[in-house]
Amino acid sequence: MEIFQNILNGFGVALTPINLFLCLVGCLLGTLIGVLPGIGPAATIALLLPVTMALPPTTAIIMLSGIFYGAMYGGSTTAILINIPGEAAAAITCIDGYQMARQGRAGPALGIAAFGSFFAGTTGVFFLMLIAPPVAEFALKFGPPEIFAVMVLGLTVLNYLSSGSLIKSFMIALVGLFVGMIGIDISGVFRFTFGVPDFYDGIGLVPVLMGLFGVAEVLVNLEQVIIRQVFETKIKGLLPNKEDWKASAKPIARGSLIGFLMGVIPGPSNTISSFISYALEKRFSKHPDRFGKGAIEGVAGPESANNSACAGNFIPVLTLGIPTSAVMAVIVGAFIIHGVFPGPLLIKNNPDIFWGTIASMYIGNVMLLILNLPLIGIWVKVLKVPYGLLFPLIFLFCFVGAYANNNSLTELNVMIFFGLIGYLMKKTGYEPAPLVMAYILCPFLEEAFRQSLIKSHGDFSIFFQRPISATILSLAFLFIFLNIFTGLKHKRKRFLERI
Repeated sequence: MEIFQNILNGFGVALTPINLFLCLVGCLLGTLIGVLPGIGPAATIALLLPVTMALPPTTAIIMLSGIFYGAMYGGSTTAILINIPGEAAAAITCIDGYQMARQGRAGPALGIAAFGSFFAGTTGVFFLMLIAPPVAEFALKFGPPEIFAVMVLGLTVLNYLSSGSLIKSFMIALVGLFVGMIGIDISGVFRFTFGVPDFYDGIGLVPVLMGLFGVAEVLVNLEQVIIRQVFETKIKGLLPNKEDWKASAKPIARGSLIGFLMGVIPGPSNTISSFISYALEKRFSKHPDRFGKGAIEGVAGPESANNSACAGNFIPVLTLGIPTSAVMAVIVGAFIIHGVFPGPLLIKNNPDIFWGTIASMYIGNVMLLILNLPLIGIWVKVLKVPYGLLFPLIFLFCFVGAYANNNSLTELNVMIFFGLIGYLMKKTGYEPAPLVMAYILCPFLEEAFRQSLIKSHGDFSIFFQRPISATILSLAFLFIFLNIFTGLKHKRKRFLERI
């Protein structure tokens, strides 16, 4: 009963006029970003961090969260209409969604994507509401060694699930740790400041994120020739018929469960869950030959999975303070910028933020369902906006936001520098997520490490003498060995193929 009392209090926070309005703004922006291929929620949230500085923490987190799950809604529109996923998680939707559009069934495809997303998103938030408090309560038992172990596990699992190689992931994570150590350390010693006064308090989070995600994304997309031809068909019959619902009911239910469970795991869980859902529906189908030719189950399952995963993504962030992806890392950055530290004490110290955010997700899902279907015609027109007009505006927003944050030219230069670094990383196969995650976690990782050694008088065995930290670190080492074993197996296979 206490949970339901808390969620009622959360609705009291979320339904205030300012929070309700900015939840709507976040949902609309997220859908727009999902519709426009090549930008992404991480870049958008990073770009909007300076704007949220003037907002109360609860309001800022509500708006930024709306952008995240709104983008999952919007990604299906481009996948169905132009065969280009607005988000990576919608890539699998292209297969059957576009075929449905070519058969004149774009309406039902868009409709089932919206309804499936609503059901899955709402189900995911309900699970989040039930699971997060006991997880946070258990995490309160953690001391410095356990906190250090959890952060090491988060970094390791994210590196393990990254699409690049383990060596590249760990190398870029070390760069993130180095950037996080710049400034004055706990004992008051200046580290890696290079005599720049603006670096004494560390490298600013906003310019780093805006550079890695905003500037880098623009540079990568500008060099690509993007042809977007909207499939010319009259979009009608957005409400799925009885047969469509019968075929989609079980895929939506299964996708909701798969997405939430996968969302808790660090890595690109939204994308992974949608692909797993598609494979599962094809396996369970009595007519698997229809998949790839316009099967509505191939739209309903994956779209449900990637939206339910959004709620799962918030469990490690809200209960442990551990970001599970680049988007979650940016949202953790937003928490920190507003002086709020996500983790086990969040529910106790900031119940308005925790329960207000969860309540806003219920409201946001309703908003997205009501708004998305009538606005499909507008999103189609937005798809025709030339990138030559769109990207200069993003650049302008980046420069204004980075400078206005502290009226500092140094931070502007930092943003440009990390923009170029981000661009080079994308060109050479390095992912930004491990860097961002290591950079954000570095102060907490170092603090937990030092506190553990002070407690044990410099004895490193403390991390393995305590059962919880020993178990968590063992899991981290297991992921490292699994990645090494997989890499060696692939090399051996390629060697045998050459012979």
